[in-house]
Amino acid sequence: MIRHTLLFLGYEMKKAFSNPIWPLFGILQPVLYLVMFAPLLRPFEAGGTMVEALRTFTPAAMMMIAVFGSLFSGFSMLAELRNGSLERYAVSPAWRPAIVLGRVAKDMVVLVVQAILVLVVAMLMGLTIGALELVLLLLLMAATGLFASSLSQAMALTIRDENGMSQTLQLFMLPIMLLAGMFIPINEHAPGWMQALAPINPLFHAVEAGRAMFAGELGDSAIPISFALFAALAVLTLTWSMRSLRKIAG
Repeated sequence: MIRHTLLFLGYEMKKAFSNPIWPLFGILQPVLYLVMFAPLLRPFEAGGTMVEALRTFTPAAMMMIAVFGSLFSGFSMLAELRNGSLERYAVSPAWRPAIVLGRVAKDMVVLVVQAILVLVVAMLMGLTIGALELVLLLLLMAATGLFASSLSQAMALTIRDENGMSQTLQLFMLPIMLLAGMFIPINEHAPGWMQALAPINPLFHAVEAGRAMFAGELGDSAIPISFALFAALAVLTLTWSMRSLRKIAG
């Protein structure tokens, strides 16, 4: 089980870094968001300082990495569906769930690299965070990324069409980002109807939990709520993706 998962992880990592320009772009994008967007939040903060702006935007940027960096990973599976290689993997002696778990594990590795880079840049800009808060934030990122990656694999195996999958993701991406308060905190600056809708969005709770961690408020209710939500969602989407893979194998 573990051996097969590690084999698929190594295969996916080799594919991901066979052309290093794309992983590099994926890592640099959140850094550019941090450097170019965080300063725009200073007028919205009570003290108007860069550190306060970083405390607001850095956890949101990390959750953006966790979700939207993993949501598109299923497109590579569509290419393997088309050329028939995925069916060969599915009927091979390999442990079938390892096909999905290896891909998800690859996304987790990329997330860790991106998260460390974003945190280093944020700290160079003046942000500080405690060790416990940092560990909790990385764990929440992992749970969020696990959900997004397994959801992407499940969608690819169910929809089996790039255009359909792309249109579905694009339809929901903008409202999810805005209702999560990624760019501007919902509870402080959004109209009442958006504040009422925001708690329906699981990502809202993850962003609020990240901001509470950066502020050192470990007793904030958003933290256990977000962990529980994304743990449950990750289990559901992983189950969905594995069942979809079984159907392909017949």
